[in-house]
Amino acid sequence: MLFFYSAKGQPVKTNSETSLFQWEYATPESQGILSSKIETIVETLSELGTKKLLIIRNDKVVCEWFAPGFHDTLRTHFTASLAKAIVSGLSLAVAMNDGFISPDEPVCNFIPAWRNENVKSKITIRHLATHTSGIDDAEVSEKIQKNMIAKGLHTHMDLPGWKGSFWRQDINPFVLARDSADVIFTPGTNFCYSNPGIGLLNYAVTASIKKSGYESINTYLKERVFEPIGIKETEYSVGYNKTFDTDGLQLVPGWGGADFTANAVARIGRLMLNNGNWEGKQLIDSVIINQVLSYNGYELPELNTLGIKHWATTGNGFAPTLGWYCNHDGVWEYLPRDAFAGAGAQNQLLMVIPSLKMIIVRFGESLAKEVTDETFFRGAEIHLYNPIMEALIEPPYQQSNLIKSILFGPRDSVVRMAKGSDNWPITWADDGDLYSAYGDGWGFDPRTDIKLSLGIVKIEGNPPYLKGVNIRSVTGERVGQGKYGPKASGMLMVEGILYMMVRNTKNTQLAWSDDYGKSWEWADWRFGESFGCPTFLNYGKNYEGATDGFVYVYSNDEYSAYKISDQMVLARVPLYQLQNQNAYTYFAGFKSGKPIWSEDIRKREAVFINPGKCYRSGITYNKGLEKYIWCHILPVSSGEKLQGPRFKGGLGIFESDNPWGPWKTIYYTIDWDMGPGETGSIPTKWISEDGKSCYYLFSGEDCFSVRKLTFITD
Repeated sequence: MLFFYSAKGQPVKTNSETSLFQWEYATPESQGILSSKIETIVETLSELGTKKLLIIRNDKVVCEWFAPGFHDTLRTHFTASLAKAIVSGLSLAVAMNDGFISPDEPVCNFIPAWRNENVKSKITIRHLATHTSGIDDAEVSEKIQKNMIAKGLHTHMDLPGWKGSFWRQDINPFVLARDSADVIFTPGTNFCYSNPGIGLLNYAVTASIKKSGYESINTYLKERVFEPIGIKETEYSVGYNKTFDTDGLQLVPGWGGADFTANAVARIGRLMLNNGNWEGKQLIDSVIINQVLSYNGYELPELNTLGIKHWATTGNGFAPTLGWYCNHDGVWEYLPRDAFAGAGAQNQLLMVIPSLKMIIVRFGESLAKEVTDETFFRGAEIHLYNPIMEALIEPPYQQSNLIKSILFGPRDSVVRMAKGSDNWPITWADDGDLYSAYGDGWGFDPRTDIKLSLGIVKIEGNPPYLKGVNIRSVTGERVGQGKYGPKASGMLMVEGILYMMVRNTKNTQLAWSDDYGKSWEWADWRFGESFGCPTFLNYGKNYEGATDGFVYVYSNDEYSAYKISDQMVLARVPLYQLQNQNAYTYFAGFKSGKPIWSEDIRKREAVFINPGKCYRSGITYNKGLEKYIWCHILPVSSGEKLQGPRFKGGLGIFESDNPWGPWKTIYYTIDWDMGPGETGSIPTKWISEDGKSCYYLFSGEDCFSVRKLTFITD
């Protein structure tokens, strides 16, 4: 038995006996993962110098692979800067839990030499943990590194001055970090990856636990975490196996110098995934885990501006938390937003995805190929993370009780029109025709004289006998390629008025026409938050058959139409107040089984969840089946080279008795037999009376594409 201090400063007993927990092994398919994809991932990673690989879902090992001589029973593997998370970040979390330290405390509370320093006295624990302290790194620029390599010099050990001594450790590196490393910007105003900064974090945490009976973060982690979660002493070492006596403290380096087995790292990932709980024992308070894994750095660049990606896409890291990196801004494009990671040089990686109950551990050589523009994390995305996301084939909801399966028309039966134009949100108007809008093209033949970002069209007839007519409109048409041009994401006719939701307008803007698309008026407001690609729920002709007095609007929960979300959101507005922004309310969950609606968009909640796969969609009411049918485009990273889901991607189709769910799966695949399009829907005009026969309209192959679809209910 041992003691540690609670946040209230009272000693608390904990049992340090080793956990009996063991991973179970399962087939990938039993956990919703395609084994053939995993086999391909392993083959690719082995060619790229991977030594250890663990993929775990729902506490089941679905992939365990070791290069010859690297099995966990034979040897550990160096972690490089992954230690910043599993040693430094973890020890900080435990010290916060035990009431020894707070992230917003000044570091000089623990490093007395800084108390009279003008700038350093303003540095906080948070600044050190998030690389925003301004403490200079012991690295040099890539240009200098390349010159050193060309001369046969080591990029660490042969550096001159304090930086070289920091790596050689011929002088106490903690003293060098404290006294020799400059502060290169005002703390908290920028980001500079800093190994000395993490060393000073270790310094502060060690000082904070001095009176606890633990002499170093090594013994602290061993007794407070590693033993309780079943990590044996033979499975790890930390701090270059060194301790530096500094100011009466036994300081252990936590910026690197650790060696772990894949099993040990995965166990740390499991502890974090389960919010600090291990087999019913709360080793770290869940509130602390949330603080540690939430974005804590300086203000990021404006990510809501179309086309702008986080600085870290080409930098050294991603959004920093207290010792970890997180995906809160979606910089790992195809991963859920709750994903977090620790990482070290040459892609020593721990990735945890709580919403998928997934843990990924990878050790080995760099995954970034020098012959390409792949950066540190980009190589991991391309060769590891994104392929795993594509291997996930499990739908987010249970199979429909009514609709057993779908029968699609043959590939060669697909109608293709308006080549070179995409999008196609659609509605059934009171004149009996369908009205739609296309993007980045010329519409139907005869084509427009210029390429339009937004063009209006009318479609006459029924498949396969269709006629498309371009409707020229000075007030409706827009120009601009891709994300730089306004595009329609939703079309609806209500009481003879056409409404259009238009994205890429610094969020989304509403427009309307009372003359069948010839002229348009534009609202002077935008949603301003979320609703980056909204689409209308469509009923019958001219909104005939609507079940209540509202219009419903669905979107990915993003400011931009070009970002993948973990969830979809829902707004509604009274039928005759579509133009009034103040009349919109937002789905905010359920109470006693009934939907809650809030006037505050910030209180919105998910109406549909599919982590890392919520993108663009189209929804209609099927009167014959009395079901709301929601078609989802599932973008995949492997489709990027083929210009996205117009040519390669997945398709999900879901049903519900209500506009707000609950949802059930009708059809789900990550790899449809053709491109599912940037958007897709089932026009109500083309649904048979019994609801079983209809047509899927999509922008596959950059066309107005129509494919027959039959719902099988027997």
